[in-house]
Amino acid sequence: MNQNHPSARLTDSHRFSFGKPRLLIVGCGDVGMRLLPLIRSHFRVFAVTSQPGRHTELRAAGAIPITANLDEPHSLARLAGLAKHIVHLAPPHAEGDSDRRTRNLIAILPDMGRLVYVSTTGVYGNCGDQLFDETRPVKASNPRARRRVAAEQLLRGWAVRSGSALSILRVPGIYAADRLPLERLHKGTPALTQAEDVYTNHIHADDLAMLIRLALFRASPNRVYHALDDSDLKMGAYFDLVADCFNLPHAPRLPRDELARQISPMLLSFMSESRRMKNDRIKLELGVRLRYPTVQQGVRAAFNARLKVTGDR
Repeated sequence: MNQNHPSARLTDSHRFSFGKPRLLIVGCGDVGMRLLPLIRSHFRVFAVTSQPGRHTELRAAGAIPITANLDEPHSLARLAGLAKHIVHLAPPHAEGDSDRRTRNLIAILPDMGRLVYVSTTGVYGNCGDQLFDETRPVKASNPRARRRVAAEQLLRGWAVRSGSALSILRVPGIYAADRLPLERLHKGTPALTQAEDVYTNHIHADDLAMLIRLALFRASPNRVYHALDDSDLKMGAYFDLVADCFNLPHAPRLPRDELARQISPMLLSFMSESRRMKNDRIKLELGVRLRYPTVQQGVRAAFNARLKVTGDR
């Protein structure tokens, strides 16, 4: 081959990448950036962003950036037929009971594709103290969760019509070293009394990225998975755990009627739904071995990471 031909100047890694299956990440934020190092050796990855200023960051992480906006259907035309594997991380709009963004995305999705959708455990609503698995029916009790239910239903319809494989990861509170409730603890934002407190669930952002990768390769078609760790604790206990680890005061505890007068309605909604959930399916079907099986381990790792950066003692 003529060494001056453009293809002759491609590196060996570039030549190899063109033989990989293509994967499209829609909504490549924090979790998407954690996912990229786990999948870029297996896929030629395209990352959708509505911000051209992120192109350099995405390229450095191993993705090919594409500017498009789920709120602007005409901008999505270039994505049609681009990849058979899709990871959908984009959140719905902030209002209404439907998800127009997912509806717009479906218009350009392929037939016979494989899609992993990151949803929320909020689709179950308030479940009290009952321990449950993925067979529990959804019962969303707020617009934010109803939009997620709508997105799941839209994607299920696409999967049936197109002969595609859909995996839904229902995700609880995501935490990491830079995603801890330190600000609210510094501010002294109150929590519920122990008697009125709700059960909460968690997953470290790195473990969630790993679960997405495993779902791409191992998930059964049209299957729901609880993407959460082994912890079983109430919300106030989580705040106390973080406070103790970072040497901060515990959040004051208030009864619900008094708490409602001091915090925002959105924050109150998070503190009004209790869920205790099983995660056996991700272990049995995806074969996951969580890096941080409990919040205690993850928060301690976050504190140690902070020590390395700041040198604080």
